[in-house]
Amino acid sequence: MGPNRRVTRKGAVPPRATFRDVFAVREFRALWFSEILSVAGDRLALVALTLLVYQHTQSPLLAAVAYAAGYLPWVIGGLFLAELSDRRSRRSVMVVCDVVRAVLVAAMAIPHVPIWVLVALLFATTMFAPPFESARAAITPDILQGERYPLGTAVIQTTFLAGQTIGAVAGGVAVALIGVRPALAIDAGTFVLSALFIGLGIRARPAATRPETVQPSLLARMRDGFRLLFGDQALRTLLLLGWLVAFYTIPEGVAAPYAARLGGGPVATGLVLASTVFSTMIVTPLFTRLVRPRRRLAWMGPLAVLTCATLVLTALHPGLAASLVIFSLSAACGVYQIAANTAFVVRVPSERRSQAFGIANMGVIVGQGAAFVAAGAAAEVVSPAVVIAVGGGIGAIIGFVLTLRWRHVSPPGGRHAAGRRPGHAAARSRSSVPLRGPS
Repeated sequence: MGPNRRVTRKGAVPPRATFRDVFAVREFRALWFSEILSVAGDRLALVALTLLVYQHTQSPLLAAVAYAAGYLPWVIGGLFLAELSDRRSRRSVMVVCDVVRAVLVAAMAIPHVPIWVLVALLFATTMFAPPFESARAAITPDILQGERYPLGTAVIQTTFLAGQTIGAVAGGVAVALIGVRPALAIDAGTFVLSALFIGLGIRARPAATRPETVQPSLLARMRDGFRLLFGDQALRTLLLLGWLVAFYTIPEGVAAPYAARLGGGPVATGLVLASTVFSTMIVTPLFTRLVRPRRRLAWMGPLAVLTCATLVLTALHPGLAASLVIFSLSAACGVYQIAANTAFVVRVPSERRSQAFGIANMGVIVGQGAAFVAAGAAAEVVSPAVVIAVGGGIGAIIGFVLTLRWRHVSPPGGRHAAGRRPGHAAARSRSSVPLRGPS
């Protein structure tokens, strides 16, 4: 027997998965590259078109409407289109979404297209992001099994944040160097490349749902989706833990007035925004690699409370440096979402996974939008620091209640469920799914 040969004994602890193991999976590499291209492309188009609208109209309101057109479709797409990935091949859904977005963005690059048509095209383009992301999230547990799934989720989430940042920066630079319409043409190319990565790098799988089991009515399918998420205490608790993001991202919504109160300008605003993204990008892979699954699940509730409670410190009106530390710590505690995501996927049957992710993502967008609007309105009356502190306090209280509720929910299949293959334990669990997850 060679010295490097491993012997797996019955009852022995299997070796822990690594990020190298994750990237060794060819299908995941294709999925990862497509995620980079799709997210960066979405953000580049949004920034470029917003700048184009402002250049042509000089209207901050119309520019804001154009920017909002990149977010509102997530609500509609999450409700009506995400569940397509359960009834169709998920690979095919992603390829079609990328191809459609490539065509729509290319149409934006045509000269002399009216502004209202451009905004409508952006709206339609973003409408295909929810089914793409839902299909991507739903197919990931089929590609990565066991402990490789949360590691892969950490990579995807970090990539999503990096892609948004890179896309926003690239959009501004591209518009400055080559103009808006050439930048949009480049953006169309990113979607074509993404479709090629998916079509050539991911193998075909049949639809998760059998046609004879599908409700004929769209409203009936939506009802079943909400019943799946809210009819079971474990799923409901995990979903609401994911939606706490609306509270601990309030600093992003009032970053400009917060920085202004500290005597800072655009640079200070950028630092506030960057502090939340940067700490998340650093801590997420470390958390998933160094902390074992059962401990991640045990820390989920306390971290959910801390990510909001940390923001209460802004009530002390700290300076810029201390504020950046507070925001970074708060965002770092947000890694509990990895545990919530994994536990959620374990409890959702594969045939309902895309719809569950679509509804969950829709809730995140709606929650963040409402929180940003409420925080902005409140900042007209009291200081942004107080607004952030109050929002963090409310989130911490809700997180504490959800943590207590979670402790009364038994993990599916017993104490070893954390190490099961995501998506396959759902059918054997004690969870009362009648027939997800924050990403």
